[in-house]
Amino acid sequence: MQDELEIQVRTLDDSYAFVDLSAYRKTVVKGSVAARWLNDLVTAGIEGLSGDEATRSLLLTPTGRVLADFHVIRCGDGFLLIQDLEQPAPVTRLLVPYVLSSDVSLKDRTMDLALFAVPGSGAESADLAGSRPSILGPGVDVIVDAGKADKTRGALVKKNLVEVSRDAAEIWRIRRGIPRFPMDFGPDSIPAEAGLEDVIDFTKGCFLGQESVAKVRNLGHPPRVVLPALADGRVAVGERLFLEGEDVGKITSAARVQDRTAVLARVRWGLKAAALSVADGRRLSPHRG
Repeated sequence: MQDELEIQVRTLDDSYAFVDLSAYRKTVVKGSVAARWLNDLVTAGIEGLSGDEATRSLLLTPTGRVLADFHVIRCGDGFLLIQDLEQPAPVTRLLVPYVLSSDVSLKDRTMDLALFAVPGSGAESADLAGSRPSILGPGVDVIVDAGKADKTRGALVKKNLVEVSRDAAEIWRIRRGIPRFPMDFGPDSIPAEAGLEDVIDFTKGCFLGQESVAKVRNLGHPPRVVLPALADGRVAVGERLFLEGEDVGKITSAARVQDRTAVLARVRWGLKAAALSVADGRRLSPHRG
């Protein structure tokens, strides 16, 4: 099984893979003021999106903590929001209280639509139509009616793309050092902790949590930071990290790399360059994927 996963991860590395992410939550937002309404709530600037153009965005609390991490895709006269199923709260439920009397509708289309993510340059070489970038990073997301899922899967295979599992995609993510919500940062986190300031449009008029994230950006730094690292041997999620015997953080994601483990670790900001170790004394070394 591990050997098969390694083959799949290498296929992702080589940009000849696709992943079925149809289980991800999908919400359609429509209405005469949908663009302005959504733009005023989420961190990304979405009013300028053109057809099939996508952007990553966050929904924050008024104090700047992360509630949801999702993709926004322009679809005709509305928007499609795509969210990892592992996140604690559906973005639809989080947005509903803000509709009030606005001419905006939110409809859950999770079961109606299939989603195939094709990350990397393989999407371009296969000349695929879809939204860009992919929810997995550079690449394309192919979104079709659920009834066309098998036909679409076959079409991707005919373009010399190989289907890989979500487990393989997760290993690939960790080895690349990409933080994932809520595994590596949670509802008590601010975007800067996970290096997500690039999904915030600081030039637009307003969004939930704007004042709080602007204060961090202009005057300080987050209390914690998510770091990619390598450890010799096996390291598990949840293991604590230490500096001179003091507990200073923990492992949030882990994936084997031969006789080592690629990890993401959440630690105090001031210790991001420190010589951290796990309980048995093995030290972490920096890792950039």
